[in-house]
Amino acid sequence: MTFQSCVKITDEWDIVSARQLGRKISKEIGFGTVDQARITTAISELARNIFLYAGTGEICIDKVNEAGKQGLKVMAKDQGPGIIDIRKVMQDGYTTSGGLGAGLPGVKRLMDSFDIESKTDGAEKGTTITAMKWVR
Repeated sequence: MTFQSCVKITDEWDIVSARQLGRKISKEIGFGTVDQARITTAISELARNIFLYAGTGEICIDKVNEAGKQGLKVMAKDQGPGIIDIRKVMQDGYTTSGGLGAGLPGVKRLMDSFDIESKTDGAEKGTTITAMKWVR
């Protein structure tokens, strides 16, 4: 699958652009307003993490049609330092930025599926998070 809609994340305004793109595409697919809000919140959190922890990266959003189901796929990708302890960052309340600690566990709850891959050394270090939401 190729991602048609991507937003480079280099500053805080790009977080807003990624949110707007997510809302636009989720509305086109047919998500209700509550799920649109969930999707945009998840995208905002993923984009903010890229900005805070990696400096730069991208959010890619694509429409998905599998077995007659419509959905939305969000991929957050960066070449930052990577996440050393994924289990720790997936604990509710864990934060390194002084925020509320909803972070990645919150994204996982907002979306229907969630996958995280992170490498902390070598030429391919960085983090890729893929999350899906299906129209009900």
